[in-house]
Amino acid sequence: MTTLYILGSVALVSFVSLAGLFALSLKPRWLMRMHTFLIPLAVGALLGDAFFHLIRESFEKTEDAVWISFLLVLGMVSFFILERFLRWHRHTATEMATTHEGLPKHLGRLILVSDGFHNFFDGIAIGASYLVGMEVGIATTLAIILHEIPQEITDFGILIYSGYERIKALFYNFLSALTAVAGAMLVVLYGSLPEPLLQGILPFTAGIFIYIAAADLVPELHRNENIKTVFIETAAIGLGLLAMYLLLFLE
Repeated sequence: MTTLYILGSVALVSFVSLAGLFALSLKPRWLMRMHTFLIPLAVGALLGDAFFHLIRESFEKTEDAVWISFLLVLGMVSFFILERFLRWHRHTATEMATTHEGLPKHLGRLILVSDGFHNFFDGIAIGASYLVGMEVGIATTLAIILHEIPQEITDFGILIYSGYERIKALFYNFLSALTAVAGAMLVVLYGSLPEPLLQGILPFTAGIFIYIAAADLVPELHRNENIKTVFIETAAIGLGLLAMYLLLFLE
């Protein structure tokens, strides 16, 4: 049964890559409004999952606070290095996509490679989370989906402005998303993970989620200083945190 939940969750995450198809039907101003709400919602969900579920479960499995702290920082630094290695950062990409001017072809390829790595780790995180418990697995899946929706819409736009045709952009983006299935299959094939490895994946994943929320998404929120938007963003962050908190009662 756990295997079905894992595969169903990564399949759902993979199909989120088709969000770009939905974005095509939206006017630019409606797309901007949707981002205004979805990005802070993802911030709240990622932070909520990290602190309410992953870190909490880590401390329940081991009392070594120094080791957990080390793995948290390692997750943050590792994802920073991955982004730097791929010469890619979400803030820069969103800014370039907004200008719609002269995006180089190689940027689209970097998007696909970057997301491929990212989604692969997402699949591992989902699989490992379900091995801990249903509530943790659902929380992690929901946090990833809420983060992926605005990200995939942005990625689709960048692929289009990098010269990809719409159908090819959707197809390649979907193939990149399928690496989440490969990551989850590693967990499924093992059937279980050694306890020390499982203890390590949880805080490591929490570190990645904190990094994505703080380094990739929060800077996007600072781009708009309209006071009304600030209230909307704060409410959306609170809603994301609340959703993660309420999932605690599934235990």
